[in-house]
Amino acid sequence: MTFGPVIGAGGTRFSVWSPDAEQLWLCLFDDADRETRVPMLRDADACWHGEAAGVGEGARYGFRADGLYDPGAGLWFDPDKLLLDPYAQAIDRAFVYDPALAVPRGQGGDTAPLMPKGVVTAGLQPVMPEPPRFAPGGLIYEVQVRGFTMLHPDVPEEQRGTIAALAHPAVIAHLQKLHVGAIELMPINAWIDERHLGPLGLTNAWGYNPVSYFAIDPRLAPGGMAELREAVTALHAAGIGVVLDMVYNHDGESDAMGPTLSLRGLDARGYFRHSVDGTLINDTGTGNSIACNAPVARRLIIDSLRHFVAQAGVDGFRFDLGPALGRMVDGFDPESPLLQAMRVDPLLADRVMIAEPWDIGPGGYQLGRFGDDWLEWNDRYRDDMRRFWRGDAGTLGALATRLAGSSDIFGGERTRSVNFLAAHDGFTLADLTAYEQRHNDANGEQNRDGHGENFSWNNGIEGPSDDPAVQAARRQDREALLAILFASRGTIMLTAGDEFGRSQQGNNNAYAQDNAIGWIDWTGRDPGLEAHSFALAAVRAEVADLRDVAMLTDADVQWLDEDGQTLTVGQWEDPGRRRLTLRYQVSGLAICVNGADEACRFHLPEGDVMVDARSVVINRPAR
Repeated sequence: MTFGPVIGAGGTRFSVWSPDAEQLWLCLFDDADRETRVPMLRDADACWHGEAAGVGEGARYGFRADGLYDPGAGLWFDPDKLLLDPYAQAIDRAFVYDPALAVPRGQGGDTAPLMPKGVVTAGLQPVMPEPPRFAPGGLIYEVQVRGFTMLHPDVPEEQRGTIAALAHPAVIAHLQKLHVGAIELMPINAWIDERHLGPLGLTNAWGYNPVSYFAIDPRLAPGGMAELREAVTALHAAGIGVVLDMVYNHDGESDAMGPTLSLRGLDARGYFRHSVDGTLINDTGTGNSIACNAPVARRLIIDSLRHFVAQAGVDGFRFDLGPALGRMVDGFDPESPLLQAMRVDPLLADRVMIAEPWDIGPGGYQLGRFGDDWLEWNDRYRDDMRRFWRGDAGTLGALATRLAGSSDIFGGERTRSVNFLAAHDGFTLADLTAYEQRHNDANGEQNRDGHGENFSWNNGIEGPSDDPAVQAARRQDREALLAILFASRGTIMLTAGDEFGRSQQGNNNAYAQDNAIGWIDWTGRDPGLEAHSFALAAVRAEVADLRDVAMLTDADVQWLDEDGQTLTVGQWEDPGRRRLTLRYQVSGLAICVNGADEACRFHLPEGDVMVDARSVVINRPAR
């Protein structure tokens, strides 16, 4: 069966899954928002169908479902709630949270005036499948679409904050100077604000609260799928891949007090995980958890992934709270039906797949377990590198392990690590060196939200400082952090703006800051740090050893002290040791790390290298 609207010669056929409903209606809306209800018929497979003669592309619609209302049993049928078709490829406007969307049956009015409507679309002609532009070992550049260009002086005002802006020549030129292999777009699917944000005067800026897995949020792409496709085409022409951040672990309907918008009103028992007593399981911290390996949810996920590949030609996907994709009744299974289906699907099998390998559910930390065909965000890299540069004792061995690809986590012949020092969730790279504590007061939660332990430091003064010595120390640390990242074995990830010192004023949870806190300040960037990043990117692009993802062996590299001698067991175990060199045997490439507070001359077979205090030098032998 085919879900969603299918346009035919005489009209459009609509199909939707709802096994427990007693009646469904197709609801059509004219230009004046007058509604026409068409009763739908159920087939033997629990799919409901409705024919709409004379209805074609551009028509606006939704569904209403009636049946037993028993939330404790996972039944939420309420004909007053207009429901978005889970397979709608476009919506007519963005979602806006209203408490009326969440009232129990019989206690509120019709929600149609509050709900975006699905828009019938024939879709674009599918793109010809091509191999992904991105290869492991390259640079992933994480972008929050709206905040990325809202303040960009070269992007036309009408394009700022949209997907179209990603194709602007000034943006692409910047990405090319960084030798970006793929741009990773934070969620672009239509989302809704969490219910606590409105009273605080805030809105969700990140999009990790989806309602639709097909429709792009109109705030990011007024031109819909065509706008995404044009941006992907432009980026591909520049040699840059596109990865979409997908949120399949939950939806925006939240907990039992949340709104009824789509999946909940059609088949909550099929789409969401429930405890034995009938309550919603919350392994995501958002109120609900999608039952990713239930047949109907599994199909929805596969179909939506295929949709973005076929319609826009995207190169891959990053999965928020990735263990949800493999969670079964007995826990996480890397061979779950959904993960297996993704591996064998003709459109998905060769795509770049990246897991955020943790959630808050039982057994939710699964770093290293997603399999040989997956890349994984490596938070061990993040934390160990931060602790070393903060000055924590006894961290040299951990730094070396992370620098070399984290063989203790991934094993095998190739590292699957996505190495990163900062991401959207947490401090920016610059704020790591300026704040010991989070400063999230603007979020309205009494500074209780966000990570409490960030392994950050402030160089003696919390927050902004006019002290030249503090400024110099922070610049040195930022340069060192960037250098160690670009020198690391495996795929690396940089969050947009970290290459030139962006700050969020110490806010380490800026998901609700759709304002200057969360927007990138292009005019205020640090040109010296930016030039440093460009230079590091050029070196990584030129030197194959830095992009190789093969696990290193003793035959490949030497680990040397500053005197050019092999590090001894005693030196490795010395908690105060802050220096080492990773030297590649064949090429002679050397990565000299000086985490001490004094400059040091490193002795190498190719010649001595002077390394400033708290600095990293990537030394290439003369050709």
